[in-house]
Amino acid sequence: MSLFRINLHEAVYSLSDALDLVGVTHIHHGKRVAYIAAEIARMLDWPQPTMDTLFQAAILHDSGVSKTQVHSRLAQLEWENEAEHCARGAELVKGSPVLQALSDSILYHHTHWTELQCIAIAPSQRLLANCIYLADRVDVQCLTLRGGESNILLVKDQVREQIEVLRGNWFAPELADAFMSVSASEAFWFALENEHVSGYVHTWMRGSQAVDIAFADLRSLVHVFSCIVDAKSTFTREHSDGVASLARHIGELSALPERTCDMLELAGLLHDLGKLRVPDELLEKPGKFDPLEYSAVQRHSFDTYNILKNIHGFEDIALWAGQHHERVNGSGYPYHLKSAQLSREARIIAVADVFQALAQNRPYRKALPAEVISSILQEEVAHGKLDADVVQMVRANLQTCWQASLAYNNL
Repeated sequence: MSLFRINLHEAVYSLSDALDLVGVTHIHHGKRVAYIAAEIARMLDWPQPTMDTLFQAAILHDSGVSKTQVHSRLAQLEWENEAEHCARGAELVKGSPVLQALSDSILYHHTHWTELQCIAIAPSQRLLANCIYLADRVDVQCLTLRGGESNILLVKDQVREQIEVLRGNWFAPELADAFMSVSASEAFWFALENEHVSGYVHTWMRGSQAVDIAFADLRSLVHVFSCIVDAKSTFTREHSDGVASLARHIGELSALPERTCDMLELAGLLHDLGKLRVPDELLEKPGKFDPLEYSAVQRHSFDTYNILKNIHGFEDIALWAGQHHERVNGSGYPYHLKSAQLSREARIIAVADVFQALAQNRPYRKALPAEVISSILQEEVAHGKLDADVVQMVRANLQTCWQASLAYNNL
């Protein structure tokens, strides 16, 4: 089994950039929450392993949010059905051995302290979840109260007063008291600005080392984020799983090395990461896009590449995933690369993406049978768009490719 040398802190941080895309204007929310929570924990002298768990859980606390419509409600102090995204996020991370320790913190990050004390979880988990809740509410209240005001110091007293009012009910007294201490300085608030909070998180990343991680564990981490992407629309549900499965199958049919097939699978899972920026209504639109809508959709592969390129060890995966809409005649996007500039692996991802999309229901058509998909792929070859050798491999193994593209039905 392949081993990948990865800095897990770096991977979690970089992949969490995708969560920022959902908010569109609410950028770096997870990172600011991580900063606030970490400062509170530092004031309480929590041990470093606990700090690391807190930091990762805080960065990923909104992993249950895929839709821009839902994200827009997170800025409210409290809202109906807010526990739904907590439960979804907890379920996602529970499926990954790398992240499962974060599950309870994410599940209860909108639970009042008075309720938390009656829940049968470890006391340390109660404090982690409540610390994230406090940090989360501080950040959203800063954004809400500021409006268009650039100077954050003008709202700090209101935010501090609100936390003081909620002390003992919503928030554990020791956490509220620690927050009041660390937030007394102007520097605490200045550090919430985007350029400073990113630097804070980078410092946290540099404190960890790359480790060897088995493919299965790395896949489980990556799968959390592919599930977040696919949940944006009922029409793209499990699309990434299907592309990953088919891309791997084509790689195996092509006798590519096991490690390359592993990387193809990871690239397939992550190829649509940038779609989290695309407004929900576009993915659900039953008709053709107008030019403005199409331009909004076109940037998703560029965003995918820019997120993945920051993970050391993912350089090729980033390229293959980011090039899945390139075409061998240069008519694709976003780089208009031509045949000689595209690796075989990138061409495999492109074919797998087209095949799987055609095999799924979409708002403008029903799923197509394998034989029709085969004909469409051949037409794309005739028009100089898809790689002839890859398509021929698929057509020669049509039934197994069809089964691979819908492999999630058997998960």
